[in-house]
Amino acid sequence: MRIAYLINQYPKVSHSFIRREILALERQGFVVQRIALRGWDAELVDAEDVSERSKTFYVLQGGVKELLVPVLQVLRAQPQRFFSALWLALRMGRHADRPWPYHLVYLSEACRLLFWLQAFGAEHVHAHFGTNSTEVVMLANALGGPAYSFTVHGPEEFDKPQFIHLAEKVRRAAFVAAISSYGRSQLFRWVAHAHWARVKVVHCGLERAFHDVPAVAVPSVPRLVCVGRLCEQKGQLLLLEAARILVAQAVVFEIVLAGDGEIRAQIEALIARHGLQAQVRITGWISSEQVRAEILAARALVLPSFAEGLPVVIMEAMALRRPVLTTYVAGIPELVRQGENGWLFPAGAVDELAAVLADCLAQPVEVLQRMGEAAYQRVLERHDIDTEAAKLANLFRAQG
Repeated sequence: MRIAYLINQYPKVSHSFIRREILALERQGFVVQRIALRGWDAELVDAEDVSERSKTFYVLQGGVKELLVPVLQVLRAQPQRFFSALWLALRMGRHADRPWPYHLVYLSEACRLLFWLQAFGAEHVHAHFGTNSTEVVMLANALGGPAYSFTVHGPEEFDKPQFIHLAEKVRRAAFVAAISSYGRSQLFRWVAHAHWARVKVVHCGLERAFHDVPAVAVPSVPRLVCVGRLCEQKGQLLLLEAARILVAQAVVFEIVLAGDGEIRAQIEALIARHGLQAQVRITGWISSEQVRAEILAARALVLPSFAEGLPVVIMEAMALRRPVLTTYVAGIPELVRQGENGWLFPAGAVDELAAVLADCLAQPVEVLQRMGEAAYQRVLERHDIDTEAAKLANLFRAQG
């Protein structure tokens, strides 16, 4: 079966789970066309991402002017479908998070996408994230393109469901994949009961390279790692406030912030203000192999997020037999179990965060080893990429 994937930006350092999904589908016999709206000039540090970029078509690579010709071609060949899709795009621009001119651009992107899908012979197209990428595949479908589906991750889709017309996208889709039961429940909030049956749970998964890594003993050094984009929702600023409390309590520790992002300067300023230079290190963007090395060099992963879907990095840490310290938000408690394979604490609660950090750092290595093994078994049961891709494969075939 020939299917296409449309992603807003691909490949991307923080979206390795999409690459894993595509490669797993190819292992199951699918022929997959990769299409992204942008991302050809993004900084890449992973060799697999570099390889994926060479296989990807980019809708906006030639600029908006390059979209004019496909628009005119579709208008001339299928005027009725074009004006129907135009009306849909204008409706999507009403009471939206972006004004209607953006939605006319999405329509022009859909026109270009349509020709690529037809040339490839795509039988189905799948998008990730229920934002503009899904609107583009929906408009391509309205222009006569194949049926579409999309994966909803959160939290962005759940922050503004009415402004991205999430219900309309679900209503027109062949099916929708939510990455957790929590995500499915949030879709149920905004979708008519008649459409609930098309919402499926398909977890993000890890490839065998993570599951098959030989067990590495938990280090005795008091090091914790926080992996993720440096941004407000990931809670790194709260982590630094908790670190200041630990310093005041004379707790010995090191925290590695693995990643980069828009608030790096703010984080560096707070590190300097609290005098945490000896305790906190920022790596910047690093490859998947380097992320793995940082996790293995730490006692546990800490992720004090304020909003999430279900972070893949939690799965990665658990697959590497490291317990996780994280918040009671979204789909996280479906995977992390308090006292069994990690610690859960209320989001935004700095004193509780400091307490679980201190508790983890005080635990004997043997306890952390047991928790890490429990984490490994838990994630192996729920997040194997080939198992999850097989669920998607069955859904795709059902549309054929």
